[in-house]
Amino acid sequence: MRLPTLRAAAVCAALLVPATVLIAQDQTPVQTPSEAPTEVAPGEEVPVDETPNPSGEEPEPTEAEKAIVEARDPLEIYSDLNLFGEIFDRIRAEYVDPPDEEELIRAAIQGMLTSLDPHSGYLPPVEYDEMREDTSGQFGGLGVEIQMEDDLIKVVSPIDDTPAARAGILSNDLIYEIDGKPVQGMTQDEAVELMRGEVGTKVKISVVREGVDKPLEFELTRAVISMRAVRWSMEGDVAVLRLARFSEQAFVGIERAVEDIYEERDGVAPKGIILDLRNNPGGLVDQSVMVSDAFLDRGAVVLTRGRTDGDSDRYDAGPDPLDARLKDVPLVVLINGGSASASEIVAGALQDHKRATLVGTRSFGKGSVQSIISLGPDGAMRLTTARYYTPNNRSIQALGITPDIEVLQVVPEEFQGRDEIIGEAGLEGHIVIEGQEESTVGSSVYVPAEAADDTQLQYAVRLINGEETDPAYPPPQE
Repeated sequence: MRLPTLRAAAVCAALLVPATVLIAQDQTPVQTPSEAPTEVAPGEEVPVDETPNPSGEEPEPTEAEKAIVEARDPLEIYSDLNLFGEIFDRIRAEYVDPPDEEELIRAAIQGMLTSLDPHSGYLPPVEYDEMREDTSGQFGGLGVEIQMEDDLIKVVSPIDDTPAARAGILSNDLIYEIDGKPVQGMTQDEAVELMRGEVGTKVKISVVREGVDKPLEFELTRAVISMRAVRWSMEGDVAVLRLARFSEQAFVGIERAVEDIYEERDGVAPKGIILDLRNNPGGLVDQSVMVSDAFLDRGAVVLTRGRTDGDSDRYDAGPDPLDARLKDVPLVVLINGGSASASEIVAGALQDHKRATLVGTRSFGKGSVQSIISLGPDGAMRLTTARYYTPNNRSIQALGITPDIEVLQVVPEEFQGRDEIIGEAGLEGHIVIEGQEESTVGSSVYVPAEAADDTQLQYAVRLINGEETDPAYPPPQE
């Protein structure tokens, strides 16, 4: 029987493929009730100021990790592979309907990976392409931010210097046809899928515009569109930076937002900055390091520890013009039950270094890192390869990060009881760290749509303005 031999070869080949991307992300991002519409080492090493900055020492291995695991006899392993081959052949020969053999194999691979933990898994080619688009923050499209309104697609805003903006599509335009297909009856995702496509291809858009008698027709050529990872606004003299996810656009977005804020204020620094990481599911590890580095000039950002010493690493912050510019600007970080993984890396680093005060509710508690390992034309595997620790050697796995100041939202009655999640600790098969406490109660993920109704945001603004006081703000320096 050839399958076991081929299968063993495939397993070995997969293990030899280098990991291309490190992901620190909750695989099931939280949608709040109110919501509408690779690893790259830092540049030169810098000396770490051990006092009062966090030590950044390598965490001690657990007792379980110190234990020597006796390797199985290779013959036993091949015997198990023979069992797999036997079951596969019986299914092919005897199942009531002829099965899709490729799907059977992929389901077996998926089952093997998901049995490890909730974040490992197999990515078929289509899902792998979607994941790469998601983490890159770029896609082939038209450059419009949209939302559904009365069964039509409403243009919220055309993105500057994109095909839509250059063609003259305006905010509040209503798209009613895409390539001759009526939008009415489509979901927003279905309409987005029609507008996206290969760069250089054309798409026809029909819109209705207020004050214009006849519909307008546009033929646009798709181009590379960068999704905006960061949005900013001003609450008086306080700048609010909302970071939605840690794609490749995250640090660039922070950098541009800071530049825009200073330009709007004629070079005057804001009274303080609020970095909003609520319901940010995470993303790329290197982006979490770079975003942390934007507010730190030295010291460890995150420590990763894998199965062997060679799989462990430490990432440091270094001095640069951005952190020098922001050095004296007070910082508050907002977190909640939907702040996961890369968000927790940033929150933990800024908290340990006493650079920021954390406000909100306990974070998700995902303290592991996944490598995305390409399998060529067969997609990729997402495999947990390391645990991460904050600069003070804290693991937040299944525990989360506790804010310095807990502030609860005023949750509308219709959402009460549905706004809280336990997080990582509530996921079946999550990685357990021996002797470590785990969260047992939920943490809210509710964020109001309107800033005026956002209790956590408004508290942070008042804190920076001196209208609220707390011993945790500014962070006490040792």
